[in-house]
Amino acid sequence: MASEHMPLRSIRRPRPATMEVGTIDDPQLVRSEERPEIRSARFGEEGGELSYGAYLRVPELLKLQTLLSDPPAHDELLFIILHQAYELWFKEVLFELESVRSALFEGDSHRARHYLDRIRAIERVMIEHIAVIETMSPQEFLEFRHNLAPASGFQSIQFREIECLSGLKEPGIISRLGSSVEERGRLERRLNEPTIWDAFCALMERHSLAMPEDDEAARRDSLLMVMRNKDAYAELFFTSESLLEHDELFSQWRYHHVLMVERQIGAKTGTGGSGLTLMQPGVGKVYPADPFHQYDLWAEERSEWGSGRARSWSS
Repeated sequence: MASEHMPLRSIRRPRPATMEVGTIDDPQLVRSEERPEIRSARFGEEGGELSYGAYLRVPELLKLQTLLSDPPAHDELLFIILHQAYELWFKEVLFELESVRSALFEGDSHRARHYLDRIRAIERVMIEHIAVIETMSPQEFLEFRHNLAPASGFQSIQFREIECLSGLKEPGIISRLGSSVEERGRLERRLNEPTIWDAFCALMERHSLAMPEDDEAARRDSLLMVMRNKDAYAELFFTSESLLEHDELFSQWRYHHVLMVERQIGAKTGTGGSGLTLMQPGVGKVYPADPFHQYDLWAEERSEWGSGRARSWSS
């Protein structure tokens, strides 16, 4: 047993020899043992193997921006970097949403809200990124746009995974978007796995609030019980607010993104054949809680009791 006078920093919990970053079923995340060039390095060690560039794979990262325009269009590099940054943020949001879902199923609402705080911070950054791409004029975009077909942001698999995990599932999306076996497999998995709404329902039932799938009235009564007694159900109330903010911020990003596209191409068809006529209906789609749109009840109740700004949660 450690001495009571032993400095706190000398008492450490043992950690596994190998710790995987991310979820078990994500093949894109790399285990530390698969990177022998930095495995034995020690942070800050003079002459050691670890360096900033080696840890972050900076040389490889900086080789991933390949311009297609010839001669090179000035703004194509900006266009590539910004969308690659979005995909990296999508990857982190997916990882955190999976962690939120696990925490909710385990009844740990405090940990779920902590991860949701991080997700919302990322979504605010994503919204700010749009201001960067808007420094590119439509004329500058046209210098390289013809090289992008048939690629389109509409084809982002990770974006669709975020939608599925958050509760907006569209089975027909696989036939439209899955361009490879691996991508189709990822979308199918998301369509078949529980959403964060399912996890929130499980959390409600842990607090003896019935959320049966086949009884809309029972779910409504449970939700209204939380809203009308938020002091008694503080964990559930503030978790629900965090989920609502996630939906609101991601919807804001989607809306601003469509406005940016409208500014760049007007009513023209997108490089992937989508165009604003296909993208604009998606702006109104936020994450329906379940087939009965239970989040509608939530928003209505928030408006009625003055606990926040009411929003439409219908698709």
